[in-house]
Amino acid sequence: MNYFITATDTAAGKTYVTALLIRALRKLGHKSIGIKPIACGSLEDSKTLQAAADHEISLENITPFYYKAPLSPFHAAAEEGKIFSMNHILSTLSNLQKKHVSLLVEGVGGWLVLLSPTESIADLARATQLPILLVVRNRLGSMNHALLTLESIKHHGCRCAGILLNHHPEDHEDPARDKYRHFFSELCKKRELPVFLEIEPGQEELILSPEHPIVHLDKERNLLIRARET
Repeated sequence: MNYFITATDTAAGKTYVTALLIRALRKLGHKSIGIKPIACGSLEDSKTLQAAADHEISLENITPFYYKAPLSPFHAAAEEGKIFSMNHILSTLSNLQKKHVSLLVEGVGGWLVLLSPTESIADLARATQLPILLVVRNRLGSMNHALLTLESIKHHGCRCAGILLNHHPEDHEDPARDKYRHFFSELCKKRELPVFLEIEPGQEELILSPEHPIVHLDKERNLLIRARET
């Protein structure tokens, strides 16, 4: 029950969906926590993850890199004269994993957002070695964005465990919604992605059975996050 949660774009609903997952897993007795290692412009997402995990961990552990400017992490860090450290994040995650058996790590923005001149969210996800859950906001254009992201996930040597299809309230009149709902369900079957969940507009609770794939995937592998050797 350790996952890296990314999205096809910013504002796709990563934090909203991650918080639903945290609460659902905790209701099953798993002490899941959510981490958003990098945030820009606001700590509201980090506070949402903190509340979903009953305030078990501090904001400093949830978000070790916070930039005040509402920009991409690469540009926000440069504006504040800060240097991004992948190892600092991996060390934080490794320490948290010693105390919590279920870690949901939320990325920032989309899959290829730059964290430094040479590193992206994709590089961070690959370094954690966690299976990927892809949040897709169901609207016109999401099919192309999702397919491109899935190809990039594979290209970076990561494994996508499934798609979390977010039916955003603002997109309720989008004519593509119903057709894409079927498309993404079939896509997961075709590509043998074990997880497919739909999040309805305004959904406040996610019910997972103890047998759901998201609960059991990689349980036996005991994936451990480690900092890089320097």
